[in-house]
Amino acid sequence: MDVQSYNAALTELRTVRDKIKKVRADLAKLEAERDQQITQLATYDKAKAERIAPAAGMSVADVVTLVPALAPETLAGHGAAPAQPPAPEDTAVPGSSASQPAAQPGAAASVTDAAHQQPAPSIAAPTPLAPVAAEAPRSLPSIPEGQTGDAHFSHTANLASTRPNFTQQARSTVFLDTVTGVLVHRNQTHRLDLGNRSAGAILAAVFHTIPEGAERIYITAGDPWHQDADRYPYLRDAVAAWLNAPIPGWRTDTGRGRDRMAGHFVHARSPVGRYQREGGEQHVEIRSVGEWFDADGDDPATVRDAFVLLWQALRRHWDDAVIMGSPSQTGRDLWTRTIPARGQHADGFPVLSEELRGLLHATAGQGRNELILPPRVPEQLPQLVEYDRTFAYAKHTWKSPVGTPRRITAATFAAWSEKEQTRALYGCGHWQVRVTVPDAWNHVGLLPAPAPGERAWHYPAEPGTTFTTWAGGPEVHTALTNPLSPWKVEILDGILWDDGKPLDDWAKKLKEAWTNLSAQAHFQGNPQQARAARLASRAVRSILLYGIGTFAQRPRMVTGTTPRPLERDIPPDAEIIGFDDELITWQRPTGFSRDPNAHPEWAAAIWSGARAALLTQRHREDDACAGALHTPPGSVIAFRTDALYLTQPQNWPHHHQPGDYLLRGQLTGPLTAPTTEDELLALRDAGRAALATGQEA
Repeated sequence: MDVQSYNAALTELRTVRDKIKKVRADLAKLEAERDQQITQLATYDKAKAERIAPAAGMSVADVVTLVPALAPETLAGHGAAPAQPPAPEDTAVPGSSASQPAAQPGAAASVTDAAHQQPAPSIAAPTPLAPVAAEAPRSLPSIPEGQTGDAHFSHTANLASTRPNFTQQARSTVFLDTVTGVLVHRNQTHRLDLGNRSAGAILAAVFHTIPEGAERIYITAGDPWHQDADRYPYLRDAVAAWLNAPIPGWRTDTGRGRDRMAGHFVHARSPVGRYQREGGEQHVEIRSVGEWFDADGDDPATVRDAFVLLWQALRRHWDDAVIMGSPSQTGRDLWTRTIPARGQHADGFPVLSEELRGLLHATAGQGRNELILPPRVPEQLPQLVEYDRTFAYAKHTWKSPVGTPRRITAATFAAWSEKEQTRALYGCGHWQVRVTVPDAWNHVGLLPAPAPGERAWHYPAEPGTTFTTWAGGPEVHTALTNPLSPWKVEILDGILWDDGKPLDDWAKKLKEAWTNLSAQAHFQGNPQQARAARLASRAVRSILLYGIGTFAQRPRMVTGTTPRPLERDIPPDAEIIGFDDELITWQRPTGFSRDPNAHPEWAAAIWSGARAALLTQRHREDDACAGALHTPPGSVIAFRTDALYLTQPQNWPHHHQPGDYLLRGQLTGPLTAPTTEDELLALRDAGRAALATGQEA
């Protein structure tokens, strides 16, 4: 670029800047007009937020925030359930294997979218709560008092995880790069003309090339569902339009078989299109291989080889193993095949009452994601060093809750001896606690708290701060016995299970498969096969990670579209998530399904253990400790699920075992401390590239 073109580009950039400024001003004006109209509507004595929200294109919560008087009575005094990070299909919303819910009139619906040991100090008795601040955090639900709450401590009648008595059927699969048109079917490679890359064009090209058809089409590159993204206000709108475009001779699948999957799965990044041929028995799925791993430019043949290696590795441990559409489905199916055929749990694992499942959904968060800002960290960082816990969740599956849960009230806990209290916190429990940060504390927060505003969780660290929250036993024990200074923790209520090993056999087999594939990737001389083995090992990780997510069984969401003229037919509890000139796209919760494999207590225990290990974990064989609390104050920049970002490298043990801290990136400063997630991710990518370059050199 020369000086003339540089100056011309600057002029063009200023023009774009001015256009953006004008559009933002227009948008602000329209939003102000909308808010004014909502306020006027609220003066009507029968006005309801459920009716106003769809007309305004807002959620009920946003309308109530604007006009608190419109709060529905059923929501008054209750905090919203914490948001969960987006996850691949069947992870965020297990239960999508159920039949497609009935659509509203004129609407098309589809199912949519995881310690350092010291003597424990005495635990304080409950004290009165401090006055509520001006910006109060949302309150988490509690267990009702008396017999009403005690009745929650049971299992759902006639609902339990049992060993399947059938063999899962494999589905014929092809791998398609929609950029190059290369299709791999078994050992054959074809090049297709995909036309406009619509779902219809893909089906026509694949079935023309493979007359016998395919039941699953994995897209390895191209993301064709994003091709018209610039025409829609939201990415999900573009995906929904791509999935729902009419295809002559095909219609939306209504489900089949023992594991019925009905309707399209609308997800911004990893959607699933399910189609059935009109008047025939042919069913086919179009889905992204990104659910399993990041292909990152790998050709379809390499991806095919990765799935072959994955299947071979699983077959060494399950003689009836079948790779299903997603890692979460596969993980769930493989786990059910480890349920004992005889012995203590031969009758299966009963599912908790819906009340306890709802409580765990609302109070048990997933990974810790926190960016720490100046002045708690330096504005100029000497380095940014990334440590990632290898196959982290596999470290925390050796013990899980089983049996009928018991309620442990504050009085019961206080009456126990210190030994009994410690044993309970070491056990499988979920505790409602009031926490006080020590006066001299100068490090990161230890326990999750319900956060103000839209964020789900934060981690208070300001000395003297008191808050009430729910946390798992590993985190509570870490707060009490951390290597710096014990926190004050008051037990207000709790749920305690017996210790069991329902996931141990499943996780051990997956860890062995992962170890075997990782070794193949390291020692394989053929670069393509080495890469395929690497991808297969990542797929095993996804099977365990998202398999655990399916146990959480969050409430289902149904996504639908309604023509603009039929706007009044939108369900009153629906949230508008997108619209264009012809259709309104909405979503609404439908509660918990009768999923026999719903065990949020298992997911909650694993997530709590993983969050605690980010703070401190002991390596007995090395007589060493690792984690955020073993770094100097002010050196932790961020947490991201199972990764730590620090200002200096650490000499932590790494033996290629699950849970070990692996150095993933290192970027030398001085660097401006990131203040947004995008800035952090940019530094992370640069650090990984810098480390890889240094290792290659």
